[in-house]
Amino acid sequence: MAQSLSAIYLHLVFSTKDRRPCFNDGGFRHELHSVLGGLAKSMECMPLEVGGVEDHVHLLIRLSKALSASDFVKELKRNSNAWVKRTAPDLQDFAWQGGYAAFSVSVSNIEAVRHYIQKQEEHHNKVGFKEELRALLKRHVVEWDERYVWD
Repeated sequence: MAQSLSAIYLHLVFSTKDRRPCFNDGGFRHELHSVLGGLAKSMECMPLEVGGVEDHVHLLIRLSKALSASDFVKELKRNSNAWVKRTAPDLQDFAWQGGYAAFSVSVSNIEAVRHYIQKQEEHHNKVGFKEELRALLKRHVVEWDERYVWD
């Protein structure tokens, strides 16, 4: 095949370091989500939905054919970390957690994942981040070690 083609959709989840509630201000959080979407576009990863709450974010993206998920997340975190520190003087010690979770999404489930991300604030009135991530890991049959998930 002379051309490289792909349609890889990912649901990405990652938290602030120690799950600190750094994004309490809804306006700032919304701006961060826009910045994350813009950074994704700049890396040729189409953002379909970006959302989250005070201590973590969710992204639904179509991954670029030129990037691995790990390279994408590394650059996304690096650049958004710098943006947070430039934009919020009270968050000079801000950091993302070291790891991330990435789940494949079939085309038939894109709308369901989009809706799930849009409803994060409502969802987290009932369920905490740890419970949410454990449920996602179980649903996607991912094995994990509790000792290393919660940095």
